[in-house]
Amino acid sequence: MTHLRTPDRPARRRGRPRRAAAVLAALAVTGTAALGLGSTAPAFAAGTTLTVNVGTTVRPVTHVAAGGLYGVDTGSTPPLSQLYPLHVNTFTQPPPGTQQLGNGATSPCCDGLQVAGKITDAGGQQYLRLPDVFSTFPYNWVSWPDWESKIRTMITARVNATSTTNIAGYEIWNEPDANWTTSTKNDPNAGSYLDMWTRTYRDIRAIDTLTPIIGPGASSYDHAFMLSFMTNAKNTGTLPSVAVWHELGDFSYQDVQAHVTDFRSIEDSLGLPHIPISINEYASPGQVDQPSIGVHYMASFERAGIANAERAYWYEAGTMDGLLYNDLPTASYWAYKWYGDQSGNVVQTVPQSYLDGVASYDASREQVNVVFGGDSGSNTVQVNGLTGLGNQVSVRLSSTNTTGRTTNQAAPNLLSTTTYTVVNGSITVPVANMDAVAAYQLLITPTTGAPTFQQTYEAENATVVNASRLSSSTASNGGYVGRIDGSGDARTDSFVDFLVDVPTAKAYTMTIRYANATGATATQGLASDGGAFSTVTYPPTSSGWGNPTGSVDTTVQLHAGYNVIRLAKGSPNYGGGTGYAELDSIHLQ
Repeated sequence: MTHLRTPDRPARRRGRPRRAAAVLAALAVTGTAALGLGSTAPAFAAGTTLTVNVGTTVRPVTHVAAGGLYGVDTGSTPPLSQLYPLHVNTFTQPPPGTQQLGNGATSPCCDGLQVAGKITDAGGQQYLRLPDVFSTFPYNWVSWPDWESKIRTMITARVNATSTTNIAGYEIWNEPDANWTTSTKNDPNAGSYLDMWTRTYRDIRAIDTLTPIIGPGASSYDHAFMLSFMTNAKNTGTLPSVAVWHELGDFSYQDVQAHVTDFRSIEDSLGLPHIPISINEYASPGQVDQPSIGVHYMASFERAGIANAERAYWYEAGTMDGLLYNDLPTASYWAYKWYGDQSGNVVQTVPQSYLDGVASYDASREQVNVVFGGDSGSNTVQVNGLTGLGNQVSVRLSSTNTTGRTTNQAAPNLLSTTTYTVVNGSITVPVANMDAVAAYQLLITPTTGAPTFQQTYEAENATVVNASRLSSSTASNGGYVGRIDGSGDARTDSFVDFLVDVPTAKAYTMTIRYANATGATATQGLASDGGAFSTVTYPPTSSGWGNPTGSVDTTVQLHAGYNVIRLAKGSPNYGGGTGYAELDSIHLQ
């Protein structure tokens, strides 16, 4: 857990900042912008250009940075209405029976099983941080019998939660590189962290053979530590399903790609397959509430291929780590909301100097969405590859404020709406008077013919549980979801949850694009917003797997606003589908 430093806690190792001291001072939390007391942009050199190449796909949009540590609490903290627009990905929450008193808390909160329903409703998954069952940090380890008793209780509680589908993994320990020996100093029999990992892994597997185990949860990335951990895990047959570490230094987004590259080299050197990577705490306390810093992390995570990432919990729990104050948006919320609005594919962005961003292109929505920031003065965004949007496009430019986590911002600032002529597939948009702390959005759509309500939702952009996002040139948008094979247990049920936003309450005709190469009819369950399941039937297709040429129509009753539509091979309250089918997209009308 990201706790504020206390006198008896050793200093956390931080990533080494790479910018000049003047730049660090300008963006530090002691600055007026971060405290919400006004804004003076750092004096960076103006005239830089962010280049967006719409024709170069990075990967499907999955909003990898839209998660948090202790980001969700029970009840209405935060309300689902504020979570839906973020298209949340993955959270790290404390385990069942937690006694941990987080930053600013007077009682334990955020038990992962207690918040599971809300996170599922919002479209998210979660990791359970097992050592947060202890009441203090560093953890107040007692003994092995005590720890193994806690493990049995926590894992059994998860196994018995037969309606909870969104536990993506158990985190065995948090920041072992920084606190294992501190936590166990009063127990001479505790042993080494690597021995603890091996023993605890086996204790978990004796009870639960299905739920992934993740680690090591290091406080910062270190080659020697990670090599030692992965070597031991290989030799003992206790490899994690997801690699986990923190990026908590000032400007540590600059180090993400190098750390990923190093970890992949370790896997290669050990002859191991590449596993997903989660940055399960990111952003320093001085920068976590700055909108542009959030954008820097979004961009670096997308480029590096991170699977999911969680904003650090430095202050109040249940606030999406400062995106909400009194359950209402702060300035940073709007940067993440724009990121949540992205759909289709993440496309290439080429930063210059401190100006960076993340961009998406959705051909079905005829929309390019660029979220950017990080520099001051007058700069430029050049967008290439716009041939699919016609000869003229409308460009809507918006910004956030520069206030921190205790000041609300009711809506983004609309700076301009301008029509641009596309020349050789490109436009160049000047952005004057930028503030390096603020985030900005360019929303690019055709001037004519753009749909006011787009009704196509790609499966690879949805919440995919116990199935796989795959690529195919014949799939719409280049991606689909396959291996939707599991049923009969909440830990292995396979389904895809589509978070859709519709203008009116009515019965919608839903067209499902799919592939079924079994040669026989397949079925899946269909439900919306946790309601009763009906059955969708998929006749066989002759085009083969990965070639979703089939389509079927069905009807789904939706209310105005956000709805979650589930297509499932297996799910709680559903007996299970027959055969197998791959999902490409759904279309509502």
